[in-house]
Amino acid sequence: MKLARFIPLAGFAVLAVMLGVGLGLNPREVPSPFIGKPAPAFTLPRLDDGAQTVTPAAMQGRVWLLNVWASWCAPCRDEHPLLVALAREQQIVVAGLNYKDDPRNAQEWLRKLGNPYQWVALDRDGRVGIDYGVYGVPETFVIDGSGVIRYKHVGPLTQAIWTDKLLPVIKGLQR
Repeated sequence: MKLARFIPLAGFAVLAVMLGVGLGLNPREVPSPFIGKPAPAFTLPRLDDGAQTVTPAAMQGRVWLLNVWASWCAPCRDEHPLLVALAREQQIVVAGLNYKDDPRNAQEWLRKLGNPYQWVALDRDGRVGIDYGVYGVPETFVIDGSGVIRYKHVGPLTQAIWTDKLLPVIKGLQR
């Protein structure tokens, strides 16, 4: 009977420990169940020409980035200069998935800020984003030459994230 009085205290202690561990985690490093699995296939219209379609199968044999973005996304604007620089330096092929966006706004955005993408797929309803486990933009995936997702970054890319996280993964895959 006396022990029963300590059950709520023990439950509170367990909950406090779990909360403390959770607060110590980095929310940008979301473990993805897609890492090590084939990238979901899709066929979507191209942003620059809706009569044509694009599919990840076109990237077979190459290590590439799939960057999920939207013109209404402020953090996407923050990372965009880095993507433009990567495309200019030809360090890696970058493809875009325009997520839940108005195509006219997206086209204007790229016209003004530069287009780092080899192609941009138009995901107006967000279904492909859901298939990739996207819950916000921007998100960036490293996909290997066999079409397997090897890394996922949630949030805007920065030079530090590129240098410390993505580039080592990419160089390892390109060997």
